[in-house]
Amino acid sequence: MTLATPTSQPGADRRSDWRLFLRLWPYIRAQQRSLWLPLALLLPLSLANALQPILIGQAISLIRQEPVAAFLEGRTLQSGLNILVGLLLVTVTVRLALDGWQSYLVQRVGQRITANIRNDLFAHVTSLAVRFFDNTPVGKLITRLTSDVDALGDVFSTGAVGIVSDLFSIGVIAVTMFLLQWQLALLLMAMLVPITWLIIYFQQQYRKANYRAREKLSELNAILQENIVGINVVQIFRRERFNAELFRKTNQHYIDAVDKTIFHDSAVSATLEWIALVAIAGVLWLGGWLILQDALTFGALASFILFAQRLFDPLRQFADKFTSIQAGFTAVERITDLFNVSVEIRDPEADRRQVSSPKFIRRSGQNATAAVERPAIAAEIQFQHVWFGYKPNDPVLKDLDFTIHPGEKVALVGPTGAGKSSIIRLLCRLYDVTQGEILLDGINIRDLPQAELRHRMAVILQDGFLFAGDVKGNITLGEDYSLEAVRRAAQQTNVAPFIEALPQGYDTVLRERGTNLSGGQKQLLAFARAAIRNPGILILDEATANLDVGTEALIQEALEHLLRDRTAIIIAHRLSTIRNVDRILVLKQGALVEQGSHDELLARNGLYASLYRLQMLEQ
Repeated sequence: MTLATPTSQPGADRRSDWRLFLRLWPYIRAQQRSLWLPLALLLPLSLANALQPILIGQAISLIRQEPVAAFLEGRTLQSGLNILVGLLLVTVTVRLALDGWQSYLVQRVGQRITANIRNDLFAHVTSLAVRFFDNTPVGKLITRLTSDVDALGDVFSTGAVGIVSDLFSIGVIAVTMFLLQWQLALLLMAMLVPITWLIIYFQQQYRKANYRAREKLSELNAILQENIVGINVVQIFRRERFNAELFRKTNQHYIDAVDKTIFHDSAVSATLEWIALVAIAGVLWLGGWLILQDALTFGALASFILFAQRLFDPLRQFADKFTSIQAGFTAVERITDLFNVSVEIRDPEADRRQVSSPKFIRRSGQNATAAVERPAIAAEIQFQHVWFGYKPNDPVLKDLDFTIHPGEKVALVGPTGAGKSSIIRLLCRLYDVTQGEILLDGINIRDLPQAELRHRMAVILQDGFLFAGDVKGNITLGEDYSLEAVRRAAQQTNVAPFIEALPQGYDTVLRERGTNLSGGQKQLLAFARAAIRNPGILILDEATANLDVGTEALIQEALEHLLRDRTAIIIAHRLSTIRNVDRILVLKQGALVEQGSHDELLARNGLYASLYRLQMLEQ
């Protein structure tokens, strides 16, 4: 799939409206049964709308004793007026009864289509590789998932079917006018040509301006999200005024872009008003001449004056809805750009899924959220000549070649930027290697489904992320573990006393990102989160950095139990905490420069010995 990034030029004619419509067609087709009724209601609504001017014209002709329709001939004035008023009331009743119903049905279908698009977009975004999120501000993504999808919803709820309704009404009115008097009908229809050209021109300009406005809105949301998340830094370093000025400038750019959309939208409405008046004047001029030639009645002229208004009413609504359509197509462009971002980290094809570690207990046929009881199986991890870089031609890891045996405890050490965390991200397959292979029990991790790979390991990061919800939910993370299993995991990691001391224990509700817990308490939950999954591979990335001395002693005791019979990778900046691991891998600028036990590396008097002595000196 060709990658279309969200950084395309505003309003660029990169794809036709028809191709954008085809992009939406699967969602429309899924709701086709719900669309039949509102589309069927167009016929009685349009006929009622077209009949009203004729009935009023017939009433005027009847009063002036001009030729009238066959069903009124021979009737008295009062009798004929009664029939016409009755028919007029029927048309009004039809419009009152069906118009609101049709609008409700159309908007309900639009909301369903919008919800389906939002669900698919969210599923796609969450399946993208971490590399995409490294380069895309969160605020811009939120804009596309909310504001853009809502604009797209307007296309379905008020725009698309509404335009079909307006076109249908124009068609019915046009046929009725030609049946009534072809010269006046031709005059009014001829005026549609310049109107159509003007609408298309102004809407194209509106589309370009709207694209720029949405880009500015994305930037505005990105700044807002960044400042809210980083409010502590903003206030500590007194950046309020600076950030407020930056926000003000971005907000002004957004307002300027919106002003241009308002101008083009208003230009369409103003043009239609003037042309509508010209059309009525033209009808009066030609109609008056035809009356003088005895080729037209006053009643028919009155009908055409009303037809001129009725013809341009759908056009006004069409222009308004076309504005919504153009805004929607702008949203489709931006959403399609996001859909077109290829999923970099993919599972193997179905025929390759059969390749799996014989030690892994497969979960095929089971619900993905179901918790599976399985023993912890230590695995062998091999990095074979691995190269990797976050940017092209800028490698972070260089020709890494090492093996971690089943059950072995290995520490990764090195200066900041040596590539320690990158190794973990590659092993978890948050990124794919640029060159080389990573093997798990002799199988390339690219040949394992991501669910299998990540169920075999648990990662405890320095800053454990918590979701809004209760404590139990933050340990199970959506999997179907019993409360007893949660308690057992908490006890195994010595965090049960802390949880039970909370106001509602395991049911205590946590705020977003766990702001009602301390950093150390959030870290304790991360240990329970790992223990309940009973992983064969345990990865600790500065996992005890946020713990006080007393709590760290409890966790170290729990870790001795947790690390037993498991393959472990430990990243620690405090070298005194990794003396007892089986092997230490020393990294420098992405390359493996030393490996061995603590004592062996000290004896070599190399980089590790220098780092260790420096830390001891600092202490």
